[in-house]
Amino acid sequence: MFKSSVLLAKELVILMLVLGLLSFVYTAKADSELEFGSVAMDIPAVMHERLNPLTHYLSQSLNRKVSLKLSPNMGGAIKEVASGNVDIAYLTPVAYLKAHEQGSVRLVAKTVTKGKASFQLMIVVKEDSPIKHVSDLVGKSFAFGDKRALLQRATVVEAGLDPEQFSEYRFLGHYDNIARAVANGDFTAGILKDTMAFKWQFKGLRIIHQSPPLPPYNIAVAKHVDDETLSKLRSLFLALDNKNPEHLKIIKALDKKYDGFAATDDAEYDVVRKMIKPFTLKKK
Repeated sequence: MFKSSVLLAKELVILMLVLGLLSFVYTAKADSELEFGSVAMDIPAVMHERLNPLTHYLSQSLNRKVSLKLSPNMGGAIKEVASGNVDIAYLTPVAYLKAHEQGSVRLVAKTVTKGKASFQLMIVVKEDSPIKHVSDLVGKSFAFGDKRALLQRATVVEAGLDPEQFSEYRFLGHYDNIARAVANGDFTAGILKDTMAFKWQFKGLRIIHQSPPLPPYNIAVAKHVDDETLSKLRSLFLALDNKNPEHLKIIKALDKKYDGFAATDDAEYDVVRKMIKPFTLKKK
């Protein structure tokens, strides 16, 4: 009986030690460094300038180090957050959907640009062009931006045209290049983000098609990030107030057109899912 009691006591001590160790490991993990991923949309030095104020704000607010880990391309950024190699990521709408599909990442917040928490892509022609409808572009030339910007091609398909119906199409990079090329008559039509299209409207370009309102760039977290940390991050992003001078510096460092962040959910990105479906089906 005495031996049994001793053995039981030893077992209890061992169990308590194991539970204590697990608790320590969990606490250490919960308070460990968070890595913030992003595609390098600019050269790495510029991306550090854009994101460092944000990671510093998060570090101070969480009392937990948040460090930046850039990926060389969008595919890399998607893989990093989907696999859990980074904890947080700044993603495009399509990148979020791919990371969600591959690794069940979750949304934290979406960006707000000039007071709008959505954007549109617009097909434009030269202001004095005889082109009235998207169907008139069959056999004409077209200017896209980034070859990796799937939503641009998806917008053309959503408008009723296959890009292969153009006489030619080229990828010109920045929206500025597209606007100038169409205004100069180098291409019959092109695609612009709403802010750029409105800038050129009545100043050389005319809008002939608008996409549905689309959810913008977003902040997402990897699947392994616990609910408490997700909730804290969401609160911190939504608390960024452009009327606060210090907050405004953080927001404008990320993108000069941004006003802050807004709440979002996965269902809001269904419109993008629908638009890119023809392209994802082709890959399968």
